[in-house]
Amino acid sequence: MEKPKKTKGSGGFSGQLGFVLAAAGSAVGVGNLWRFPYLAAKDGGGLFIIVYLVLVLTFGFTLLTSDIAIGRKTKKSAIHAYAAINPKWKFLGILTFLVPALIMTYYAVIGGWITKYFTVYVTGMAEAAAADGFFVSFITSPVSPVFFALIFMALTALIVYKGVEGGIEKVSKIIMPVLLVMIVGITVFVFTISHTDDSGVTRTGLGGLLVYFTPNFEGLTPGKFMQVLLDAMSQLFFSLSVSMGIMITYGSYVKPDVNLNKSINQIEIVDTGVALLAGAMLVPAVYVFSGVEGMSVGPSLMFVSLPKVFASMGPAGPVLGGVFFIMAAFAALTSCISVLEPIVADCMELFKSTRKKTTLVLMIIYMAASAVVVLGYSIFYFEVKLPNGSTGQLLDIMDYISNSFMMPFVSLLSCILIGWVIGPKWVIDEVESSGHRFTRKALYRVMIKYVAPIMMFLLFLQSTGILGLIIK
Repeated sequence: MEKPKKTKGSGGFSGQLGFVLAAAGSAVGVGNLWRFPYLAAKDGGGLFIIVYLVLVLTFGFTLLTSDIAIGRKTKKSAIHAYAAINPKWKFLGILTFLVPALIMTYYAVIGGWITKYFTVYVTGMAEAAAADGFFVSFITSPVSPVFFALIFMALTALIVYKGVEGGIEKVSKIIMPVLLVMIVGITVFVFTISHTDDSGVTRTGLGGLLVYFTPNFEGLTPGKFMQVLLDAMSQLFFSLSVSMGIMITYGSYVKPDVNLNKSINQIEIVDTGVALLAGAMLVPAVYVFSGVEGMSVGPSLMFVSLPKVFASMGPAGPVLGGVFFIMAAFAALTSCISVLEPIVADCMELFKSTRKKTTLVLMIIYMAASAVVVLGYSIFYFEVKLPNGSTGQLLDIMDYISNSFMMPFVSLLSCILIGWVIGPKWVIDEVESSGHRFTRKALYRVMIKYVAPIMMFLLFLQSTGILGLIIK
């Protein structure tokens, strides 16, 4: 059967390298730079890393393969891809479309925060960034965070406006190598630093690396191990950009002769490598100046703890801080591009419009949405108790609905569709359609039919707070 042709004007990747770098750029986001190190520090260091690596090779590989194969075989963006597989499952395409549509309301906000910190460092104001209350003062301002969010949103839209090969692929080919060089450079530097605190205790970067990689089984119970497993699965789930239409859309741009088996392996390696390097960079740096306690600060690690760490490094601190935040801005930009792209692709198919017109309209919509979400910390401030037990503002609510509720639900339904309705052979045949062997197809069959659905169901229960009520 002849494959469906892609909608005119949507373009495609020039080849395997362009696809892998763009997909890896989507996967390598802000979560790799602050969420992975924080979870590793919280969940027993090497214990979390071991669990995460096992999940990468099984669970992550399964969802990533499914999304990319669906995209290339149907040659459609997410909203129509599931209907092309089975008309009764059209609703799943709509749910998948809603995930990036919600994420896009706040991703430029976070990108704007990072851009602000980068400008602070390059303008010689590093000392101000390390001051107590700097971050809170910034995000609660009614003007400054809105300005930076709008700038970041406009830059993202400009790249998507230029198309797949001329915009997304071109930028990814530049940013990804630079990003990797920066991460490696900072990591090597962190290994050389040491600090003696007021009590006379000296801590070194290499000592922090040992803390990071050594498995800590102290106080480990079945319940705590379950939490480590769910944390690692959650991190992997969000890190690889699966079940939000991104990899389906990117897959639809991949040429028929590209080796998907090899490409998926490369995406896994780059994403996991960056996550591990980010931990090897941040955990030792925070450990040297703040000890073990400093590594348990959670999401505020990037915007509150790290500036203090950079300030403690002497003359090298401001330089290192500037390099770090431009690196973080690159990571946020590639991810933000990948969130906007499936929305553009879906709207192009829905409204039969051109890429340029669609991107401009969406840019205006999401500039307005970003401004509203930003002001959720000032003018529109309120607090809501979320089902998972946390308390959130407007940004947290959007993040919870998209990440904690919809993404696990979409992934669960996708596993059921492929594993039990159309069968794993549908995906396996697509991976091997280029003439290349699918080396892990036996594992894929077991994961998509049995293991992944159960894991996604548990993640959904945990994220919605239901699992906590059950195991109390």
